[in-house]
Amino acid sequence: MEIIERKENSLLDRVELTFQWDHPNEPTPSLSQMVEAAAKSEPGADKKLVYVKNVGTRFGMSRTSGMALIYGSDESASIEPDYISERHKKLNDPPKKEAEKAVEEPKEESEEPKEESEEPTEEGGEG
Repeated sequence: MEIIERKENSLLDRVELTFQWDHPNEPTPSLSQMVEAAAKSEPGADKKLVYVKNVGTRFGMSRTSGMALIYGSDESASIEPDYISERHKKLNDPPKKEAEKAVEEPKEESEEPKEESEEPTEEGGEG
């Protein structure tokens, strides 16, 4: 990730980074990769307070550009729209979702044998 421009916005308590990411022979970087790279480029930045916006990749080029907003506190980050906050919260909470899926899977497994026991009786009656 190459930082093109860095602005300190003291009124909104954030640092605004404009970046370019060259990724030859690789797919477009994911949101989590961009957040992680932006947090590393700014010393003392908390990943939970980094928001990546305006990301674009030109057709046929392996260069992605965008803007990263690094806030100083949760209160100052509250000005971000809800849909962007929700999108970035998903990056910070993956272990909880995996734990929920692990709890749901045994329930599904216990239901599957019931369905399998019903299917052979239906097939046997038709043929």
